[in-house]
Amino acid sequence: MTLHPTRVVIGAAATAFGLAAVLSIAPPPQPDQLQAYISMNAQNLEVSPTARATAAQNRDGFSATPGIQTLINGGTNYDWAKLVLLDGGFPMTDANVTVMTRWMRQENGADNWWNRNNPLNNGLGSGGGGGTGSYANLVIAAQYLAANLRKPMFSGIASALDSHAPTATIEHAIWYSGWASGHYANGAHWHYTPVAVVKAPGGAW
Repeated sequence: MTLHPTRVVIGAAATAFGLAAVLSIAPPPQPDQLQAYISMNAQNLEVSPTARATAAQNRDGFSATPGIQTLINGGTNYDWAKLVLLDGGFPMTDANVTVMTRWMRQENGADNWWNRNNPLNNGLGSGGGGGTGSYANLVIAAQYLAANLRKPMFSGIASALDSHAPTATIEHAIWYSGWASGHYANGAHWHYTPVAVVKAPGGAW
């Protein structure tokens, strides 16, 4: 029977300690006390009158190159031109894309640029040595065209594309290469009007 009083004493002591702990927690500061604290502990930043602002720092630029799937999803003649440049490791400059789309128009016209899935009438891998062959899809066509442009016989075109050259330089390289037997009449049959953006049928890709 002596255990029960002990339990009561211990329980009462624990309750008293917990109550004391709760009562000992300071109440949150009131708004006027908080403002007073901020005023007493305010910090100032002083700048010397002889200090001079530093010049603006130049930052490195950045760019992004669309990936193969992004270009396939786009599906236009401009996307295919960029795909060729990507496959061939050529810089994707405005001049390079412009010339590629003009070149495609010369070969197959703008409205049917995907004809036979061979936009530039490429003979390599298409089964048509004179450029009359076809490919299973435009992705394969881009790969074969990029490979052909890297061959020694078309090094002039590749060098122009590689060198960030203006459109006139790249086009001259195309005319005077062996790509077309008529050499596009040395440029007389070349067209410079903007090339319309035309999407190929989904099955072409």
